[in-house]
Amino acid sequence: MNRDNIKKSVEKGRQYEKLAEKFLIDNGYKTLEKNWQAGHKEIDLIVQKDKTIVFVEVKGSVSKQYGHPSEKVDKRKRDNLIIAAEQYINARDFQDNDFRFDIITFLDGKLEYYPDAFQCD
Repeated sequence: MNRDNIKKSVEKGRQYEKLAEKFLIDNGYKTLEKNWQAGHKEIDLIVQKDKTIVFVEVKGSVSKQYGHPSEKVDKRKRDNLIIAAEQYINARDFQDNDFRFDIITFLDGKLEYYPDAFQCD
C-alpha cells in the first residue's frame, strides 16, 4: 500500500469513527475518549451510558471481498482491546460500573451495531 492509499484509508477510518460516535450519542451515550492510546494499542471510542462504560471498535469496508469488517476484530485484536481497556480502567476510579466491548461496522456505508460483541476470556 503506498503512502497516498494509507492516508486515504486512515481518513476513511476517521470518518467511520465520527459516524459511529454520532450514532452512539444519538442513542444516549456520552463520549469519554476518542482514539485512546495504551502504548501501541488503541481503542477507537470509549463511551458511557448510565453506569456502563463501553469500549468500541470501529471497522469499515466498501465490500465483503476480504470478509465482513467485523471479521477484522480477530482474537489478536480482541486481546489488544482487552489489554488497553484494562489499562484504561486501572488508571481511573470507576465505582460500580459495568464494562463491555461493542463493535460498529460500516459495510458499503451502512452502519451495523454489535453491542456486547465479545467477552474477556
